[in-house]
Amino acid sequence: MTPTSAARAFIIPVAFAALWQTASTVGWLNPILFPPPTAVFQTGWDMTLSGELPRHISATLRRVFLGVFWGGLGGLIVGLLMGISTWIRHLLEPLVSAIYSTPKLTLFPLVMLFLGIGDASRVLLIALVAFIFVAVEAVDGIRSLDLHYVDLARNYGAGRWDLIRKVYFPGSLPHIFTGLRLAFSRSLVTGISVELISGPDGLGTIIWLAWETLRTERLYVGIIVAALLGAVAFRSARSIEKYLVPWRD
Repeated sequence: MTPTSAARAFIIPVAFAALWQTASTVGWLNPILFPPPTAVFQTGWDMTLSGELPRHISATLRRVFLGVFWGGLGGLIVGLLMGISTWIRHLLEPLVSAIYSTPKLTLFPLVMLFLGIGDASRVLLIALVAFIFVAVEAVDGIRSLDLHYVDLARNYGAGRWDLIRKVYFPGSLPHIFTGLRLAFSRSLVTGISVELISGPDGLGTIIWLAWETLRTERLYVGIIVAALLGAVAFRSARSIEKYLVPWRD
């Protein structure tokens, strides 16, 4: 992103914050429901200095990264196998499709029934989200691969492992990174949603407790930080993808 494009990206948020501040200052907005941005920023700054906000952010990110890592790894393996082997795809496709179409939060009570209310159940639900997105994109990546590359590699004596390592995996990387971007963003949403229900800490806990006590400045802090984390993660994934998969563009 160039400095000019970065500046353009901040035009609308800055203009919106200025309009919000003005409307709150002159009394057009209810300060209880719409506290001025300066008050929200001050609250966020105080929470940062006290260590409260970093602690909750690290708790959320720890669960999300663990879930995306293990779920993404499992989705990558299963997706590659489903893409390469027709009988494995026919065997697993109904199960993957059923999990994909099921709202993941509806599975959380069942997961807690087996794993309890600790972090294991939250990480497993996040991992399930990541697994589905990466697996589906990996399958699509392999199935959209030009078969001429496969035939060419076989003509040069490539075995099954060589095809996976040098043809199938690199050829499906653009789709896999798309799956990872979707997995991280949806995993962040799922992680915060789970914290709203049962989390002892995390951004979801900040948002829920702020709503219960009508401390709207803290509520907006939690929402804004969650949005910023999603935006940063998306841009970071795009940059890594451009570096590792330069042939996509």
